[in-house]
Order: sequence, then structure tokens, then C-alpha cells
Amino acid sequence: MSRLLWASEDIELATGGMATAPFVVTGGVSIDTRTLQPGDLFVALTDQRDGHDFVEAAFKAGAAGALVSKPVTGGPVVQVDDVLEALTALGIAARIRCGAVRTAVTGSAGKTSVKEMLSQIYASFGPSHSNAKSFNNHWGVPLTLARMPEDTQRAIFEIGMNTPGEIAPRSHMVRPQIGIITCIAAAHLEGLGSIEAIALEKSDIFAGLEAGGTIILPADDVFLDFLADRARKLCPTANVETFGRSADATARIVDYQTDGRTSQITVDVVGQSATVTIEAVGEHWASNVAAALLAASQTGRSVAECALALSGYAPPPGRGTAETLALPSGGAFTLIDDAYNANPASMRAALNSLAQRTGGRRLAALGDMREIGSTSLAEHVALAGPIAQAGVEGIFLAGPEMQRLAEALPPGLPQASAPSADQLWNQLTKALKDGDLLLIKGSNASGMGRLADRLRQWSAEAAPGKMDSGPEETARVS
Repeated sequence: MSRLLWASEDIELATGGMATAPFVVTGGVSIDTRTLQPGDLFVALTDQRDGHDFVEAAFKAGAAGALVSKPVTGGPVVQVDDVLEALTALGIAARIRCGAVRTAVTGSAGKTSVKEMLSQIYASFGPSHSNAKSFNNHWGVPLTLARMPEDTQRAIFEIGMNTPGEIAPRSHMVRPQIGIITCIAAAHLEGLGSIEAIALEKSDIFAGLEAGGTIILPADDVFLDFLADRARKLCPTANVETFGRSADATARIVDYQTDGRTSQITVDVVGQSATVTIEAVGEHWASNVAAALLAASQTGRSVAECALALSGYAPPPGRGTAETLALPSGGAFTLIDDAYNANPASMRAALNSLAQRTGGRRLAALGDMREIGSTSLAEHVALAGPIAQAGVEGIFLAGPEMQRLAEALPPGLPQASAPSADQLWNQLTKALKDGDLLLIKGSNASGMGRLADRLRQWSAEAAPGKMDSGPEETARVS
């Protein structure tokens, strides 16, 4: 029997809207008719397109009802003055009725990985809830809240931003008992102006922290003292805990080992040592593991239990996943898909991970890092050092910013470039050989993710049924 998420009268009460007929929501809350499931509530948001244009399609797909701001036909609706404001109110109502321990995470890099790690841990201990994908913006956070079932015991919310003033309202929506900042780095400088402004905005994750909550900060970050001071001002009764390699860190990284395909990470949390094995490569993963174990251990479970639940973790698509793909000419190569997004810190981390992998030639296909602002040229050129240190033996560059990097690369390094990711295709496919390791990374808007998808399709068509992919053969806003 399907469980009740919302009844129309509850939606009316939360949003101040008016129902045209009674209905019950036994599925989830959807904003996309392409993924809508029978029993869902369809929310007609207006963003790039007007969701009201898709209400009829939503009902044909089995929507139980819809949240709208103007008259529509096809099924029962709750009509409100403003759909986004109503969704926010519905999300807050979901939070109020649910007794879950709520964790919120932000940061310039690693926040989605920490969110996914906590989602895996929390799911082991009872009913849990988290953002789908990276739904962390002005509609993603209230949508995630509105989807939270009443019996949820633990929930994790990713909160992001592009410009000042975005994180605090989302923190107040979530009212977390645990707040995490993964790191501060040069991301979205175009919208924020300086790395100091990024630190200030990220610290607003604690604006809505519940009294007596837990503040979790990166021990090795140069902004640690600033973040701790700001966090204490926002929530004076909270406890401040840290993670990292510092001897003073609450969750201290003791050891990192990799065989080039998996990583074994040992963390000491206030005298309790635990080791986790994950399907990912790169020392930056140790920080993510430490943050996740520290946060999860604040929810009533031991460090050992949390480590056991986390072991076997593999990154979601585009976050460092590695797949073995067949080549049309015979043999295979390893695709390391880290193309979901990029900033200088995550780009360096990805290159470092490539250096630690075992196999044949190390190749890198890199797209522009977007929204860096006035430092963009310098940040792109500065990648020349990490590329050389990673032992890259061939590089493919896409986009106007990456063209400037080409001029700074070591002499003799084989390279190819193109104005866009799509135009890089022929040069890349002609160069691939059996045993190659290929890293693909760039900001989402650079189109590098499409290049990774095209390689998968190319491989599948070349050798149908022979492509072997599993977690390690199978790992929007910031």
C-alpha cells in the first residue's frame, strides 16, 4: 500500500491555496513531467519555461494533483498566488511535521560527494531523505523539503549559491541541527567578487542552525578561524567540530592508501578509529570521508557503524566515476568522468587523482572553468603545473579559456584544442588507444559531460554487449 505524503487539505493549509477537488499524494513532488511518477504532486514552477504548459501532460502521466497559480484543466489542483512561494511554504510544513535530524552541507568543492556519502550512511539506519542530484538552489531546497516523508529519521540537504544572499534563506528553510562547510575555494568569483566573500556567504549555512547544534568545519582551510568566529556569532550555543589532517581535528585523517582503483581511508574521531574503502581515487576523498563520518556520528550512531555503512561508496555520475569502455579498433580505455562541474580546486584534485591511477597513458580532456571572474586567465594558466605533475601524456582542451592554458603547457606535450567540447570529438577519438586513462572535466556549461556521454555511446555502438562498466568500472550551483 502506498503511503500518504500529502493530502490536498494539508497543502491548502500550508500554502493558503484553494483546492478544486480533494486528492491525496502517494508518490513524490515533481517539477518535470519526464520523470513524474503516478501519484506525484506536480508543481508548475516558472523558470526557463512555464510549468503550467505541462499540467495536462502531468495528469496524463498519473499526477495525483497539481500546485498552480492560474486555472488549468485535466485534474484536481491547489491554486495559489505564487507557485514558488507555495512550494517553499509546503517545504517548511514538511520540516515542521517531521522529527528528522537534519544536516546541511555547503562548500566550494566536495559538497555533493559529502551529501551522497551521508545519504548512504543515513539510509542504513532507517528512513532517510536527501536532495536528488544537486537540487540545491532556490527551488531545489524547498522541493527537497516538500518531498520529505513524515517518518524520516535522518535527512541531508545540499545548499548552494551563485551570488550573495542565497544561502541564509535556504538554511532558515532547513533549520539543520548539523551544518557542514567542506572547503573554501575560488568558485563563483564572478558572482561573489573575492574568495573572502565566498567564505562569508558559505558561513551563512549556520544562519538557520538550531540552538545547540553542531558546526563542522575544514581544519586545514586557511579560512578556519574566520568560519568558526562567524559560525559562533550566528549560533552561539553550537559546538564547533573540525575534520582534516590537522592534529587538532575532531575527525583526523590518519592514513590514505590507493591501489589506483579504490581508496582505503583511516579516520580517528575523538579516539575512535575506523577505516573505509571507497570506489574512488584521490586524497581529496579522505576529507570527504572524514566530514561524512564526523557528521553521521553526531546522529546517534557509532563511528564504526557509520564507517561500515559508508564502505563501498562510489561517486555518482560525473563526479569521478571510472568506466572501462571498448574501443572500435579493439581493446579498451578507462573513462574517468568528472565532468559535472569544475573550479580551480576541484580541477587540481582531479588531476592529482589521475596521477594516482594505474594503467596506460594518462590523457586529460579539459573544458573551461566558468564563473571565476577576473582571475579566470590566471587560474586556467596555473593548471599547467598540476598537469605536468600528474604525468599527463596527452591533453585535449575545449573552450576559449582553455586555449590560454595551451600556451603555458610544457614544450613537447602532445595537445589538441577546439573552440568547444563537441568540436574536440574527432581529435580525441583518433588519439585513444588500448589501455589509456582518460580524464574528462570542465564546468557543466562547458559541455564536457556531453563528450563523456558521446564516448559511452560510441563505445556501445562499436562493441554492443561488450562494454564493461560498474562502480569503478561502474565513480548547478556551488
